Amino acid sequence: MDSATYTRDFWQAKAGALKFRTQHFIDGTYVASADGRTFPTINPATGAAITEVARGGEAEIDRAVAAARKAFKSGNWSRLDPRARMAVLEKFSALVEAHAEEFAVLDSLDMGKPVMDMMNIDIPGSVMSLKFFSETIDKIEGAVTSTSASALHYILRQPLGVVGLIVPWNYPLMMAAWKLGPALATGNSVVLKPAEQSPLSANLLAELFIEAGGPSGVLNVVHGLGEEAGKALALHNDVDKIAFTGSTEVGKLLMIYSGQSNMKRVSTECGGKTPQIILGDYDDLDTAVTYAVNGIYGNQGEVCNAGSRILVQKNIHDDFVERFTARTRENFVLGDPLDPSTTIGPLVTASHQKRVLSYIDIGRKEGASLRFGGGTLAAAPAGAYVEPTLFTGVDNSMQIAREEIFGPVATIIPIDGTEDAIEIANDSVYGLAASIWTRDISKAHLFARDIEAGVVWVNCFDHGDMTSIWGGYKQTGNGRDKCLEALTQYTQTKSVWVNLG
Repeated sequence: MDSATYTRDFWQAKAGALKFRTQHFIDGTYVASADGRTFPTINPATGAAITEVARGGEAEIDRAVAAARKAFKSGNWSRLDPRARMAVLEKFSALVEAHAEEFAVLDSLDMGKPVMDMMNIDIPGSVMSLKFFSETIDKIEGAVTSTSASALHYILRQPLGVVGLIVPWNYPLMMAAWKLGPALATGNSVVLKPAEQSPLSANLLAELFIEAGGPSGVLNVVHGLGEEAGKALALHNDVDKIAFTGSTEVGKLLMIYSGQSNMKRVSTECGGKTPQIILGDYDDLDTAVTYAVNGIYGNQGEVCNAGSRILVQKNIHDDFVERFTARTRENFVLGDPLDPSTTIGPLVTASHQKRVLSYIDIGRKEGASLRFGGGTLAAAPAGAYVEPTLFTGVDNSMQIAREEIFGPVATIIPIDGTEDAIEIANDSVYGLAASIWTRDISKAHLFARDIEAGVVWVNCFDHGDMTSIWGGYKQTGNGRDKCLEALTQYTQTKSVWVNLG
């Protein structure tokens, strides 16, 4: 379809025609909560309820896990011929792509993401993930080791069994796809618990898996609050692994729940405070500014690797700030997420808006200089909007420089050079990502070696493909998404020794 067709009226019509799937999807069918409870999901652009969604707890998790375990033991997915499993996931990815417009509207309404971001970023990224992992299925190998001539020793790589996926609200579709891809490719059965703030697209995913030929019970969806459904999933003794993306606080709880139950594996990706470092020797300042602006304000700043700490060498600091200010005004327009001209939508909820605004107040009180922003959208008083905001005169000891705000709030910290930058950048409990802009190749490699982050960009920001490892150091967590290494996190190895003597 021609991009000119994607008008505000087009997307409004799509939204008006949506079918909301609001029950749990368990063993291939929709079911209500046993006690009939529901919760509202809210449109953050208006503050109005979109619909009521089934609110699950222990009973629904028990039912979903039992269906997943039954499907796993049946072998109709876990032991399906690799090429047959590959065909299902390839069709699954194609069906997600074919339903792009529906997914775009669902997530845009549910969490405030600009609809064209869904079309240009989230959906292509989701399709790519599912397709990539489908292509790995017949390439997962074990090993035969060199040992005594009187023995044969080989190592099998097998699926874990039942995997619980707890995904965040900032990329509802794409984070689910990042984890579903390797979990399903390796033969596991899944219970998916979407964030209660953005539940609407998960059931469509589950439906499309069945349409693609996936067996019932292999992909189940339970909706509900994290402290109810999420906790029940993490404590369940018949769940073999939890894969989680979300807050550090919840990630730590999941590890505790693992120890309190069956010592299930837990992989986490728990956010960051990503530094973007711009050195004075980089001669294309406009390009660095553009990446820096997009790195913090893209997706409303609701990104685990948002480049919120911008470390700028002192000799270019003032020029950088002026250009950063101008570029933000050029690139970011607050407005209706269903309007294609909107480049920054509301935050996910009114409570999250309040949290981000409280950090802006903290920044003022700490003595940082509010260069621009700090307000809301007057034209939409009921919406959870926060303007793109910039603080200068920031010290890395300030709260706004140390804590993950998860909103469109940037801090600029002046630095003397590379050593100063690395010291400041590493002074954080997080270690997801970092970038450096320099023409000195030695400085770039030293930075990559010494920075405490799992993802490093040189003269770019947020670049990569499905071969790129996604995951961090320190309290960012231990998970790895997107890459071939992700497959190992959904499998276990078995040593087999055959005596030939």
